[in-house]
Amino acid sequence: MLPQRMAQQTLRRLAVQNPAYRFAIPTAAVASTNAFRLQRRLVATQSVSPEEATESILAKQRLVRPVAPHLSIYKPQITWYLSALERVTGCFLSAGFYVFGTLYLAAPMLGLHMESAVMAASFATWPLLIKFPLKAFVAWLFTFHGFNSLRHLVWDTASAIQNGTVNKTGWTVVGLSVASALGLAML
Repeated sequence: MLPQRMAQQTLRRLAVQNPAYRFAIPTAAVASTNAFRLQRRLVATQSVSPEEATESILAKQRLVRPVAPHLSIYKPQITWYLSALERVTGCFLSAGFYVFGTLYLAAPMLGLHMESAVMAASFATWPLLIKFPLKAFVAWLFTFHGFNSLRHLVWDTASAIQNGTVNKTGWTVVGLSVASALGLAML
């Protein structure tokens, strides 16, 4: 009898200190201590298929699940931007090759003249305000992708992987690609 009385007193103290413990106290202990009113909750039930139960549980869990901060918690670095630009320039270059190659092969059937002399003569007639930026953009695609690819090849040899070196080579690639693209566009 003594251990049961000590348990009731402990439960009573916990319930007084923290009201959340009221619902964790066994009803026999509550009834015998008369410290709390008994509560009865009627529960309505309905039959649910296992698939519906799983889906609703998952939907409720998704609502309270924290959203991962992803990249917003990190400080942007030159390597991120150059890695993304490497992929973008590769996509632009390959798409350009595929489009031009398909047009070149289909030109005789479509009645187009894609010979080098015809293309050079038609490009020469364009105004300089359109010609120079277009040449600079295409030249930058080639030069950036080329210089950054060389940088990646150096990394494949496990060289120049230190943080300081990676930043220096990144800015070197940016400078070389812009300077060489402008130089090629002026030709």
